[in-house]
Amino acid sequence: AGAETVKRAVELDLASRFQESLVCYQEGIDLLLQVVKATKDEAKKHRYRQKISEDFFSDGKYHKQIRIEENATGFGYEKLFQEYLTEIVSEVWVEDPYIRHVHQASGFSLYNFLRFCEMLVKGPCKLKAIHLLTSYDEGIGRSQQITGLEEIQQSLRNYGVTLNIAFSSSIHDREIRFNNGWMIKIGRGLDYFKKPQGRFSIGYCDFDLRPCHETTVDVFHTKHTKKM
Repeated sequence: AGAETVKRAVELDLASRFQESLVCYQEGIDLLLQVVKATKDEAKKHRYRQKISEDFFSDGKYHKQIRIEENATGFGYEKLFQEYLTEIVSEVWVEDPYIRHVHQASGFSLYNFLRFCEMLVKGPCKLKAIHLLTSYDEGIGRSQQITGLEEIQQSLRNYGVTLNIAFSSSIHDREIRFNNGWMIKIGRGLDYFKKPQGRFSIGYCDFDLRPCHETTVDVFHTKHTKKM
């Protein structure tokens, strides 16, 4: 209950509902501390405090971790990102070195990025700009990569969204940042879905039904939590 109350406090804070957010912060922290105070075993009390610190207040940052198991389904982009896409989000930064391929043999990273952009365009955020940092395809697919990204860029422009594309040969990290303070790091980047069994198989179009590779998702927020 305390964990859920703190999470709700962060959501209200991001929505600029500061008075309600303050009440939730106080209630959530009180609930968590009540558990600690009611525990007589000092070793357990220490573990509870450590767990609270790890989950919510690591170096003053909110941190939540999601483990996606091998072949798990139900982890489409809306499932992972929608709760962080508040109405005040207007800019998104995507760093992923492998936004390159369109062929099944190599992974559908360009199509995955397009799906991600479609989710952003649908809202509820008022998106104005997406900033993509990736690396060049080192093989014969470079021209296809550039063409694909330019086509996405033009299509987004029709929706009033600017796509800024930059390339780096040294990029390794995979992370997505929203200008409301949320940052999501996925171990495999946006390409954590398995190849569909065929073009007309269930899960080809609906990512919630597509089996996933095993990966870890870490969610951080840097502005709205306090250290206990």
